[in-house]
Amino acid sequence: MQPSMNIFSLHGCPPSYLSHFPTSSPFCVDGQNPNPFYTFQTSVNSPQFMSLSNSTSDEAEENHSDIVNERKQRRKVSNRESERRSRMRKQRQVDELWSQVMWLRNENHQLLHKLNRVLESHEMVIEENAQLKEETSELKHVISDMQLQIQSPFSCFSGSTL
Repeated sequence: MQPSMNIFSLHGCPPSYLSHFPTSSPFCVDGQNPNPFYTFQTSVNSPQFMSLSNSTSDEAEENHSDIVNERKQRRKVSNRESERRSRMRKQRQVDELWSQVMWLRNENHQLLHKLNRVLESHEMVIEENAQLKEETSELKHVISDMQLQIQSPFSCFSGSTL
């Protein structure tokens, strides 16, 4: 193969695996590029193509803008829905807390009522205990007096001479 020969001239077009590389050939024959795709590349810079390219670019920007706006809109809707769920969750929590408050108030009322009954019962037990202590004291005194009486009749015989 000669260095001045175009590598694509053997097949007429570049292989498909080279399609993402530049189409200009590094080989020049007499100062001209023998690659047929190079002329297409140079025609991209022509004024006709530039106006077509600008309108395509404007359309691409508009499509991109539409996509961005659509994403923003979806995000807004998603945020609204998320906020709605958050408000509902918060409302359920508040409702549950109020339910707990009501239950605890009822429980507190019942416990206070029970405490009052126990305090009343306690007072009654203290009074009864005081009465029993008083009765015990009186009975001890009666027993003591009886024991003295039992001993005193014999003591009067033992003290006298017969």
